[in-house]
Amino acid sequence: MVEVIIFAEGQTEEKFIKLVVAPALRGLKVFVKPQTLNTSRDSKGGAVSFDRLKRSARNTLNQSSTVVLSTFLDLYGLDTDFPGFDEARNKPLPGGKAGHLEAALHGAIVNHVGCRPERFIPHIQPHEYEGLLFSDVTALAGTEPGWHVFLAELAKIRQGAETPEHINGCWETRPSKRLEILTPGYKKTRHGPLAAERITLEVMERECHHFRGWMDRLRALA
Repeated sequence: MVEVIIFAEGQTEEKFIKLVVAPALRGLKVFVKPQTLNTSRDSKGGAVSFDRLKRSARNTLNQSSTVVLSTFLDLYGLDTDFPGFDEARNKPLPGGKAGHLEAALHGAIVNHVGCRPERFIPHIQPHEYEGLLFSDVTALAGTEPGWHVFLAELAKIRQGAETPEHINGCWETRPSKRLEILTPGYKKTRHGPLAAERITLEVMERECHHFRGWMDRLRALA
């Protein structure tokens, strides 16, 4: 049995891990538990600074010698204080940039905590969690009654990118913003996990290679 703590960016990602990721790993005796971090004195979730992540990682990894730590953070809006941020600007999207940041984060946390390298598996999702939902726009459009009228526009967005993880991460074109504009009433914490369950983990892994790499690393813990 392997216990994995996953620092999730927000409540949407936390629910996604509980409802979709955790059940897929349970049969391998890899038990994952998502946690949202304090982002201020009074709130949790949202953009995480490297300093807060570093402190939380040290506390988590020092509480037990066997627990494994991972992350599920968005590339979009990642704090500029993360290691490797400036160098990553010139890396190809999506995996090259996210991969560079993950490697730099891995080295920084392992060095800071003094733990075995295999106990920390960082993951940064390009560009953000909602990109995964474009893996199957037909299933996405079926999340709520009436959303089928937006299928053509959702399909156009998907067809305009090489993979769901390539969908632009700018303010007006990031995946979550497109969903908010196209589908009135879209709520991240409600519809994000519901859509993911309809789409299925298998389809998301097939379409999103960087995400699949993270899932493969978690499965390898078995």
